[in-house]
Amino acid sequence: MPYLLLALAIASEICATSCLKLTEGYTRLLPTVAVAVGYVVSFVLLGRALKNLPVSVAYAVWSGVGTAAVAAVGAVAFGESLGWPQWLGVALVIAGVVLLNVNGGH
Repeated sequence: MPYLLLALAIASEICATSCLKLTEGYTRLLPTVAVAVGYVVSFVLLGRALKNLPVSVAYAVWSGVGTAAVAAVGAVAFGESLGWPQWLGVALVIAGVVLLNVNGGH
């Protein structure tokens, strides 16, 4: 169950972060509300997941997966260019998450 909560927290964070660009500097109401709600839901779910997961592992997975997914959303949905340095950065983030999860984070 904690990993399901973590997955839902990640999905909510990805949606909220992706909507940031749509707010146009917080001048558009609906995307701004989506960002606020998405981040609140994400942190609530992350907090619930932390009842049963080590914070180092949960936060690394939450931020790492979120970072990689938002980079992909930026490229696909917003046409943002990602060169090899950006892809290398995403790969290093993922590698860091994997290393923190070795031996269950203990």
